[in-house]
Amino acid sequence: MSVIDDLKYIHLKDTSDALGIAEKQWQQLEHVFDIPKLSYPIENIVFTGMGGSALAALLSKTWPGYKVPFEIVRGYNLPSYVGSKTLVVASSYSGNTEETLSALHEALEAKAHIVCISSGGKLAEIAKENDLLWVELPKASQPRFATLYSFKAFVTVLERAGLVNADSAEKEIHQTAEFLRTHLTSFNPTIPAAKNPAKKLALDLIGLSPVVYGGPLMAPAAYKWKISFNENAKNVAWWNEFPEFNHNEFLGWASHPVEKPYAVIDLRSSFEHERIQKRFDLTARLLSGRRPAPFTIQAQGDTLLEQLLYIMALGDFVSLYMALLNGINPTPVELIEKFKVELGK
Repeated sequence: MSVIDDLKYIHLKDTSDALGIAEKQWQQLEHVFDIPKLSYPIENIVFTGMGGSALAALLSKTWPGYKVPFEIVRGYNLPSYVGSKTLVVASSYSGNTEETLSALHEALEAKAHIVCISSGGKLAEIAKENDLLWVELPKASQPRFATLYSFKAFVTVLERAGLVNADSAEKEIHQTAEFLRTHLTSFNPTIPAAKNPAKKLALDLIGLSPVVYGGPLMAPAAYKWKISFNENAKNVAWWNEFPEFNHNEFLGWASHPVEKPYAVIDLRSSFEHERIQKRFDLTARLLSGRRPAPFTIQAQGDTLLEQLLYIMALGDFVSLYMALLNGINPTPVELIEKFKVELGK
């Protein structure tokens, strides 16, 4: 029996119940954020956030998408075009991310419309001092475990700004929550590895560095898989997206050594463009024997949002089981915390 079928071992290592949080993450989509109507003119949107705090913005590029220019900033500085008709959304789960705080100060100087999203911290303080809209996120043990809270909060901001149809968006989010509630149980710890897709894949990945690929619609999920492997399993991983992959990285697999210490994971969605589907198939054929055969993950669900969040959640479970196989607690990120302390000196 594998250790990930041993419930005693799981409870010993997963002391913060990260697996339980993953199974119940659908509940975050049902959280109601009380956000007033935003009636000011918006010509473009800039979302500033780092790490897990930027995930909501990445997901939103797939669903619900945008009718105005949209840019994600992962750094200290905002684009020079930010002005009085720009909506700047500053997102930091802790509220203390220095890059986001720097960008927020630039947004204030540019007299942009600003919304702050955090669980508290300096971001909340600055919002209150400057009479800005602050959206409070519920508490979570780690920012990456609150991804769907952040996503729901951001989509609600877009709704209240008139950038998304509120009734249809709310209906689809609720439908997706119900879909996840039903389907995520198949990944939980009580389901043995022989019948558990997440456990099966985690067992296949041990000792390897995952490389995760998605098309344009599933690219945010591919990125989420990458950071989940990093933060949960403490395992090096990479990601990229099609079609850009075929213009450069594709050739990187073509040379020696043939035996490479990687595991290739393709995240596939029926909603991707037909040319993207062909690129996945052709890539697998032309690189056969030159790289490890890809593990193909087909997204489940009848809607784009269902497929996006299903495949993202599956990655959460795979990385958590990989952490347990690596013999570690998936929740703490001590080295990141140490880095922040050292950086602040």
